[in-house]
Amino acid sequence: MKPQNKPRDVQVLPISTDTTVLRSRSWTRLRFEIEYALAKGTTANSYLIRGDKLALIDPPGETFTEIYLDALQQRLDVTTIDYVILGHVNPNRAATLKALLEIAPQVTFVCSNPGAINLRGALEKPDLPILIMRGDETLDLGKGHDLQFIPTPNPRYADELCTYDPQTEILYTDKLFGAHICGDQVFDEGWETINEDRRYYYDCLMAPHARQVETALEKLADYPARLYATGHGPLVRYGLIDLTHAYREWSQQQTSADLTVALIYASAYGNTATLAQAIARGITKAGVAVESINCEFADPEEIRAAVEKSAGFVIGSPTLGGHAPTPVQTALGIVLSTATNNKLAGVFGSFGWSGEAVDLIESKLKDAGYRFGFEPIRVKFKPNEVTLQLCEEAGTDFAQGLKKAKKVRSQSLPATNVEQAVGRIVGSLCVVTAKQGEISSAMLASWVAQASFNPPGLTIAVAKDRAVETLTHTGNKFVLNVLKEGNHLGLMKHFLKPFGPAQDRFADVATEQAENGSPVLKDALAYLECSVKNRMESGDHWLVYATVENGKVLNQDGVTAVHHRKSGNHY
Repeated sequence: MKPQNKPRDVQVLPISTDTTVLRSRSWTRLRFEIEYALAKGTTANSYLIRGDKLALIDPPGETFTEIYLDALQQRLDVTTIDYVILGHVNPNRAATLKALLEIAPQVTFVCSNPGAINLRGALEKPDLPILIMRGDETLDLGKGHDLQFIPTPNPRYADELCTYDPQTEILYTDKLFGAHICGDQVFDEGWETINEDRRYYYDCLMAPHARQVETALEKLADYPARLYATGHGPLVRYGLIDLTHAYREWSQQQTSADLTVALIYASAYGNTATLAQAIARGITKAGVAVESINCEFADPEEIRAAVEKSAGFVIGSPTLGGHAPTPVQTALGIVLSTATNNKLAGVFGSFGWSGEAVDLIESKLKDAGYRFGFEPIRVKFKPNEVTLQLCEEAGTDFAQGLKKAKKVRSQSLPATNVEQAVGRIVGSLCVVTAKQGEISSAMLASWVAQASFNPPGLTIAVAKDRAVETLTHTGNKFVLNVLKEGNHLGLMKHFLKPFGPAQDRFADVATEQAENGSPVLKDALAYLECSVKNRMESGDHWLVYATVENGKVLNQDGVTAVHHRKSGNHY
């Protein structure tokens, strides 16, 4: 269920010896980034350790600055804070840190070396007191809280730093093991109910960096943790072993994939990185791995190696002063000298006033004879939900292009006996339609089955790479339009044709709006308004269970159209 629209607040609770969590809570979607797309709110978790010295871990971003500092000042004299430990530094957090420095100028910051560079830039203070932790140093707060530090960098967060307190056996994991979900529950009792949210968070935020996640997991295995103090969502206590195992399994799936895309980008203000994340999500959901590279921090050999082993590459750049930044130009030179021009290419970027960088990269790749997996994407200022849909679907198109090329090369074999036998299962022909905010989508479906009488419910198999998959998470609403034998061919043809990224699926189709906001096809035999209650991963599909909340037969004399197949494949 999506959380209620309550005012933002800060939830404070002791979690262990001398240790308190301050959870800044937003009950609605907080930001336009793909990992927030389920719109279940989020928490920005900060922690306080009171030894002989006092350490504050991970103050939240500017959305929470005022309420967070109020909550902090109600509970302690902020001039007694000795250290502020930062798992990562981004511009969004700078506003809170500046406000904290004004009322607590005595603090010393603790972060990684890349974090120190980011922090001095964000706060515009080159002489800021900073303790840099590279992995061997410790910080003794007294009372047994002798903190240890584990750098766990990845391309999106090159400065990421985890912290371990041996006194409480708490591992402060920053971005790892989190979930964007808001609620009253501080710990993860009944953690199975939020598995979907944790998996979605991993798929969006971690899958493009699976190699680095595997390295981080190896490092963290040396620290015996009873609790993962995450940066977002419930703290991980009850499902700790299972979630750690799941992270290993999910990362292994990515690093062992047959096809890989090198996603190379730089980001001036975070906007290009957001686009990169959405494109990566579209690629990985289609079963193709991503090797994400932030060329501001990568050495030339890393870029060359990723491009060599990839089946395709995508380059993203901001425009600064009418040009692509130097690291992007350097990376482009490496790509042009390394990648054979039978590799699929893609270009994207964000800009403030002009977008010359994307044009420059596109023209150089065209001149070199590369084919493009999607039309170049240019986004002015910050992306919105429609932009993210465009990027995700462009990524999926790119991945499907690679898979299609591989299939042609390998000469697909005729259907096996098993596939032919599976294909004899007959299913009704339906169209799933859904709308959420400004995003809408649809797909032709033939794998639909009634699943329960009370409440009336059904299951639909949704391929992971379908655009509508994004709109079929728990809590989402959709309409199942049952097609009528005789007039179904026109609708079949329409919904089977290839759509461009974020293209309107309902242009030239007669529709009306259902009570749940999704489109109803006027030429359907019947429609059912559904609410997703659960999903289960089933190979290359999600099996979606939904209850029926409303419905109507539009043609009492019609007969349901069915799909007779010759193999186990479906639409």
